[in-house]
Amino acid sequence: MKIKITKLALGLALIFFFSCESMLDQNPQGIVASDELNAPDKVEQMIIAAYSFCGQNNFNKQMGMPYAEGSCRGGEAYKGGAGTNDLAEQNLWETFTYMEPTTTGELDNLWWVHYVAVGRVHDALRRVQNLSEEEFPLKKQRIAELRFLRGHIYMYMKLCFKFFPYIDENTPEEEYDKISNDELSNEELWQKLIDDFRYGVENLPEKQEEVGRPTKYAAEAYLAKALLFSAYEQDENHNVININKEKLTEVANLCKDIIDYSGKSLFPDFAQNFLCEYENGQESIWAIQYSANNDGSPTGRLNSWLVCPMNPEYGCCGFLQPSTNMMNRYKTVNGLPDFDNFNSGIRLDNKDAIVSTPSDPRLLHTACVPGLPWKYDPDFIMEKSWVRQPEVYGYTMSQKLIVLPDCPCFRKTNPFMGAALNWDVLRLDEVMLWRAEALIQLGTGLDEALTLINKIRERAANSTGRLKFSDGSPTGNFSVEPYKPGINCPAWNKDFAFKALQWERHLEFSTEGKWFFDLVRWGIAEEFMNEYFEVEKTRYTYLKDAKFTKGRDEYFPIPQQQISYVKGIYKQNPGY
Repeated sequence: MKIKITKLALGLALIFFFSCESMLDQNPQGIVASDELNAPDKVEQMIIAAYSFCGQNNFNKQMGMPYAEGSCRGGEAYKGGAGTNDLAEQNLWETFTYMEPTTTGELDNLWWVHYVAVGRVHDALRRVQNLSEEEFPLKKQRIAELRFLRGHIYMYMKLCFKFFPYIDENTPEEEYDKISNDELSNEELWQKLIDDFRYGVENLPEKQEEVGRPTKYAAEAYLAKALLFSAYEQDENHNVININKEKLTEVANLCKDIIDYSGKSLFPDFAQNFLCEYENGQESIWAIQYSANNDGSPTGRLNSWLVCPMNPEYGCCGFLQPSTNMMNRYKTVNGLPDFDNFNSGIRLDNKDAIVSTPSDPRLLHTACVPGLPWKYDPDFIMEKSWVRQPEVYGYTMSQKLIVLPDCPCFRKTNPFMGAALNWDVLRLDEVMLWRAEALIQLGTGLDEALTLINKIRERAANSTGRLKFSDGSPTGNFSVEPYKPGINCPAWNKDFAFKALQWERHLEFSTEGKWFFDLVRWGIAEEFMNEYFEVEKTRYTYLKDAKFTKGRDEYFPIPQQQISYVKGIYKQNPGY
């Protein structure tokens, strides 16, 4: 079962959320006195309250999958919605050109909400640390869980802003607005995250009775991610200047331990990762737990508020529309990606092209177009009327975050709707590709990397059972083959293997909010994004001024509201 969010925990959640005027003002007011929360049973509830905020689901302060930050900014999807003025700041994120520190109201919300979350972790952490192991036998484990949550929250800040004020449970409250975001170097900030996850590896159990609590293997996976990202060392202008082999070696070893001993395995069908009935299943390593009003709250903790189509069964709001570029990347030639010519000729943004053109079936697990079945239901066909602003963004819709409207985990909350579908922060498929990447970059395990990548591709090839029309015919011309060096692809050397790895990550995780951050850590964001804009602006005029500026656009600006709040002690990111 999921971690129970009791009425006390929910009450604490509401106290914390609505009583915070500054980013870390976390003093409960009016319902439960602070010293009454120091008993072991109440401390346990404080820990659950910290978990609950990681699923905080206000539509513009959501701590869910960063699809706008990682997918729209990476060219995987257009913002969508009711045109460029709907959540207009995200249009600036997507096009980069007019992004300024003073146009960051939405980023200010996200900065604030992540610090509210980390403040809740610290409140619980201080209370746990003040208990003895005799009165609280799970002390070390709960500390490890809280430090894991802190690492998860700060990972968002690290990927989006690069530099942020590092505040921990020992920081006096009166010092919060005196700590700058440049007190720690880039490497030192990464080390803080690494230390938290390493503590989790050392103190978390291999299994947890309650899903949602991280295990040792979840900590190993997040540690591997932090080491992998930090291994691509950057200078002050975000150029990758070195790849740290020692860190990559540890990444490879951590991922091997997870693959060999965690008991996790790939689902036989890629679709199972995006269906409520399979959540917390064999491939999930750690997921944010969402719920549909079975937790004592009126509507539950819902995910994916804004990405549903505009048909009556849903109703709002049409965001995250897959890009033509991204959909074209699923084209195949002899079962392999069409590396050189994917974005010319036929466009995979319409039914006729998809039905006839050889492609990877992961396309139709990720996106839908009019005339094709919606979310694996052959009798529920997407129509053009479902799309909110086709004259701006075309007729594509994303599917991974969405469930069918008759699913028990779907809820309408007026005027929005969402689902209790979990967000898998860590999955085995990603761990496998992290190990493959580390082995390729190290140059010591190219053959094993080939095997790992091919396992992902073989699963993709077998993931067609749900992709059917009502007469049983396939919804696409599916063609996926493993890489066979010297037969269907060139020699499996380091350069070609890394190219294949990058494509596989794109195909496997598209619209899951990861791609832009990959581009930045590899140091290829400018090249990729400006090539994307060169073609895509000829298809959609709203992108006509879009341009990525190297040395600036790899990270968001620090919101001016936050700089003003601390009287200017934060250092602005380069180029803003």
